[in-house]
Amino acid sequence: MSITQRLGKKTLNQQSHTYMDNMRQTYRQKVIDLVEPVIESELMELIDIECLKMRSRWVVRIYIDKENGITLDDCAEISNSVGDLLDIHDIPPGPYTLEISSPGLNRPLLKDKDFLKYRGSRVTVQVKKILSGKRKFCGKLTDFIQEGENKTLIVDEGGKLYHIPREIVSKANLEYEL
Repeated sequence: MSITQRLGKKTLNQQSHTYMDNMRQTYRQKVIDLVEPVIESELMELIDIECLKMRSRWVVRIYIDKENGITLDDCAEISNSVGDLLDIHDIPPGPYTLEISSPGLNRPLLKDKDFLKYRGSRVTVQVKKILSGKRKFCGKLTDFIQEGENKTLIVDEGGKLYHIPREIVSKANLEYEL
């Protein structure tokens, strides 16, 4: 195989991955738009949604929560309501597996309101680019400051405060404490 053939194949694979990523995001947003009002009407909160394309079917994972935690009955109720809604709208198209779950002990922090709600909690924050020589911070979320368009997480890691701009946060989770 020549270099040109290998490069052509690699480019095709990259295009295929980009196409799949775009498709997943499109279906993810459509699912959010459909199911969030249903979940909120049951006094629950939509935490996150994953839409994954497997070989023969889609997997739609929906993470929900409510003030005192969710139960198995809550998951079953949302599964029935949401499953019917997805079937009616054929989103995602074709066969799919629907999974409803709590966000777990290491709950992801995705929205600004999550950072406000969990101030004082232990967190793990990963950033897109190196900040103070690091890409990962583990400590207490002492504050979340919003000043106009600028948003900053303040994480206390062993007595040292790190000011992390919200726009460079790639992933943030609560850290389970015993």
